[in-house]
Amino acid sequence: MTSTDIVNISNPLTEMARLQPDTAAIIFPQEGRSLTFRELDLESNRIARGLLRLGIRRGMRTALLVPPSPELFAITFALFKAGAVPVFIDPGIGARNMKGCLAEAEPEAFIGIPKAHLARKLLGWGRGSVRILVTVGGSRFWGGSTLAEVRADEIGDLPFTTEATRRDETAAILFTSGSTGPPKGAVYSHGTFEAQVNILRELYDIRPGEIDLPTFPLFALFAPALGMTAIIPHMDFTRPGTVNPQRIIDPALAYSATTMFGSPALLNRVGRYGEQKGVKLPNLKRVISAGAPVPASVLERFTALLPDGAEIFTPYGATEALPVCSIGSREILGETGRLTGEGRGVCIGRPVDSIILAIIPISEEPIEMWNDDLELPPWEVGEITVWGPQVSLSYLNRPDATRLAKIPTPEGDIWHRMGDVGYRDSSGRVWFCGRKSHRVVTSKSTLYTIPVEGIFNAHLAVFRTALVGIGRKGSQRPVLCVELEKKCAKAEQDLIRDELLEMGSSYPHTKLVKDILFHSAFPVDIRHNAKIFREKLAAWAEKNL
Repeated sequence: MTSTDIVNISNPLTEMARLQPDTAAIIFPQEGRSLTFRELDLESNRIARGLLRLGIRRGMRTALLVPPSPELFAITFALFKAGAVPVFIDPGIGARNMKGCLAEAEPEAFIGIPKAHLARKLLGWGRGSVRILVTVGGSRFWGGSTLAEVRADEIGDLPFTTEATRRDETAAILFTSGSTGPPKGAVYSHGTFEAQVNILRELYDIRPGEIDLPTFPLFALFAPALGMTAIIPHMDFTRPGTVNPQRIIDPALAYSATTMFGSPALLNRVGRYGEQKGVKLPNLKRVISAGAPVPASVLERFTALLPDGAEIFTPYGATEALPVCSIGSREILGETGRLTGEGRGVCIGRPVDSIILAIIPISEEPIEMWNDDLELPPWEVGEITVWGPQVSLSYLNRPDATRLAKIPTPEGDIWHRMGDVGYRDSSGRVWFCGRKSHRVVTSKSTLYTIPVEGIFNAHLAVFRTALVGIGRKGSQRPVLCVELEKKCAKAEQDLIRDELLEMGSSYPHTKLVKDILFHSAFPVDIRHNAKIFREKLAAWAEKNL
């Protein structure tokens, strides 16, 4: 094993602590708490030593249920340094899903706040596997040790020898949000994380010393590794679509944020507020938004808050592979947004430099071995597949899901099936047409959600639409669910329905849509509040037709 095979994702933090020790790594403005890079590095060292004393060793899966806080940052980097494997699960997925995820992950250690330990005791989370307990911000009432006891290190601030983990060694388990099925644990290696950090740095020209305003916890953890100061806003991270806009705008202005990450739902809310109040965010160089396609209207509205030269980027990817493609708001607003409104799908840009992307025939079956002949020509819709260093190689304890989503190559590499459909144009750009499982297959043709919805979303009274299919694939009845910008009387809804049907009659792929239902508020995912739960809408539509 060579030195290049040794990678630990905590090493960038230690390097930043050497290069810019007194620069703030994380700031929690509402709480008046912060840690410099040196303080975060030393604190994670103390915790890592304490975790090793407890028996949390290299390779041990450790459930981590701590909200965004200085403790979350320090514990996460401590686990990386010790070579342990944190298990990250969205708290908003519900108690039943949480129990299932923990049963699947089989963690031996459980680090959480008192509320998490209460749920563990009452609901049996981790029963049968967890044997080491740590309580953050509470007493020993829940058993095990407190974080204060873990970090009570008599050695003080002596250097800590970080575990020499291998590039392919498991670093963390990240559970998907479960927006299109049961949550699955994507296995991340230290090399996966390293690739993501390097790609994000190069792709968006991020430099040490910048100020980041991340509104998604996982992206907040990237900031210290990139040398950025992370300003953590006071918000409910599981409901970005309901955020108080002032709690984003105030820290952005007070700390002169240069970078911001926000879901499309958050950008929409803050952008509308900023438009009404005449807000400007003069220091932002770039805004990154992911989780779902960002409507051109949202990009246009939020761009008005930014200085000349700033841009909103919408990278495409998933928990299993991120980033895959990227495109900027200038290209969207200047060209591709108009084509989206004409039913072409959403342009997600070109693959990033490290990714090889191919469009292959749509199939519900596993593909036993990769073959270059699978790739479809430009303009033909198929399933998006990717290969690259930022692509996770498997799901934890889910051999069937792994076999369905991963395609091995004769050389021993792995391609990932994104579960999305799309096509490439003649210039190499990729166009997203929706989830594979959401396509509506009628007796006459196959309808893809995003190209169909793009036509109807152009109506000024429409906030968003969702195409769903009623019945069995092959003979499905297409139904368009519509969420309006504001509540309307039935007479006005009837007029809008007629106008939408008229719009749909002008395009070959929307002529089949004859049923339109109005919904007060679409059910959406808990992670970004942007992915529409079409399965729930389909059941609702079938009931209401």
